[in-house]
Amino acid sequence: MALAVITAVVLTALLPEAVRPESRWLLAVIGLVLIGLMIADPGRIDRSTTPVRRLSRLLLSLLALSAVLSTAMLVHVLVVGSDLTESASKLLLVGGDVWISNNIVFALIYWEVDGGGSVTRAIHPRDHPDLAFPQQMNPDLAPPGWRPMFIDYLYLGMTNGLAFSPTDVMPLVPWAKITMALQSLISLVILGLVVARAVNILN
Repeated sequence: MALAVITAVVLTALLPEAVRPESRWLLAVIGLVLIGLMIADPGRIDRSTTPVRRLSRLLLSLLALSAVLSTAMLVHVLVVGSDLTESASKLLLVGGDVWISNNIVFALIYWEVDGGGSVTRAIHPRDHPDLAFPQQMNPDLAPPGWRPMFIDYLYLGMTNGLAFSPTDVMPLVPWAKITMALQSLISLVILGLVVARAVNILN
């Protein structure tokens, strides 16, 4: 999970100024919160204590804000045009950067909210999951006591962002359906506008 957060921060920092928040204070705060989390819980950042939970929620909120700003700025650039839209290769790289960052953020949301969070899922799993993985729908596919790890949520985020719909993981509750639908819509806008503009540049 920490590696995913670091990747999202680095990808955002590498964005050109036109699609990156004007001030880097947001990235600096995200970095400080992440360091605080790693000090408080040097394992997998999933310890069930109030300070760690609050820091984790704060980190997720800041990452989501960063992703929203970058996505909005990218859409603005694609609509009004800028130096970035003069190079198809650069535009595709920047679009891919924003798209991957968004998918990581949504994976973190799924990880943090599903079933009450990672600690609740491990210690006191609920009888009915928010997100149904194949191993939960068919216990014969996994060993007894299987539970989703962060990589499973990252895979969910990536496939939902590519397919614009659920693939193997089914949303069972309203928040999961709304979140997955929102991710699909954002992904469709990013990929659709970026690819269309890149093709237009090449032609």
